[in-house]
Amino acid sequence: MQTVRSFIFVVQIYVAMLVLGLVFAPYALFSREGAFAACKTYCRWVFWTARWMVGIQTEVRGAVPTGEVMIAAKHQSFLDIMLIFNAAPRAKFIMKREILWTPIIGLYAKRLGCVPVDRGKRGAAIAKMVRDVAAEFQDPGQLIIYSQGTRVAPGERKPYKVGTGVLYSELAQPCVPAATNVGLFWPRKGILRKPGLAVVEFLDPIAPGLDRDAFMRRLEAEVEERSDALMREAGGESDRLRQHG
Repeated sequence: MQTVRSFIFVVQIYVAMLVLGLVFAPYALFSREGAFAACKTYCRWVFWTARWMVGIQTEVRGAVPTGEVMIAAKHQSFLDIMLIFNAAPRAKFIMKREILWTPIIGLYAKRLGCVPVDRGKRGAAIAKMVRDVAAEFQDPGQLIIYSQGTRVAPGERKPYKVGTGVLYSELAQPCVPAATNVGLFWPRKGILRKPGLAVVEFLDPIAPGLDRDAFMRRLEAEVEERSDALMREAGGESDRLRQHG
């Protein structure tokens, strides 16, 4: 039955995305506030239906960033995107350029001020990312970057990419790490959704001024350690903990 409920849940959230996207489109096209209103309404709809349809409770912990900061987050599934976006007042993401061509999502990503990045030569891609981020400073907010560059399933280990460190150095802003366990309940692939408490936790800010390598080491250590703790709390250990525990 959980598989059936999960299937119905997944279908209806995509239908809701289409319906809300079209309903809010006239407002969003003429006002960035309209785009934020549409996306936050959608997030709340998903959280509400997740509770009673598939048993996923959601929680945001820690001090929610409200000023001009960079949020360097662990990324396990679409759910952590929504939790961070709904919590932060003016969130905008660094994202793959291909997403701009996705129906509905692409339109709203542009209106929110998200920064698309190309998959190409690393140096050129990072330089362009820095320029594009600087161009968005006219609309202050919380810049969200996924330091591993992709969704990472619980237990998998992927390196943290240097782009986060470059932005940390160039922007000279505080960086708020964010940990999560959402992949235990809402996996990056497949339809099955499992009941439980899905958490995103904002950690203590890292002040600007650290050496780039020192920053990257600290960021990875703090995010991975806290994500592992959240997974243990939820009853699921990562492969790394099993191997070294």
